[in-house]
Amino acid sequence: MKLSRAVVNDSGMVLLPQGTVLTDSLIQRIENMNLTSISVEGGAESRKPKEEVLAELEHRFRKSDDQPLMQVIKRAMREHLEAVYNK
Repeated sequence: MKLSRAVVNDSGMVLLPQGTVLTDSLIQRIENMNLTSISVEGGAESRKPKEEVLAELEHRFRKSDDQPLMQVIKRAMREHLEAVYNK
């Protein structure tokens, strides 16, 4: 796998440039950075099944049924995921 975007810290400093080949040691370093996500080339091939992702979405929003704003966010996420998986 290669990075399709640079990994940057909160101040914008590039930690790993775009195109970096990810080795086991680099993956470990990235995990230790507590990043929420990175972009890799070809990463879509190993994604979770759509049903599993939608089930996780439902689980994460399970306590927000009475919160209209959270339901708007949930609906937007569901629409986004549907579009991603239907490409």
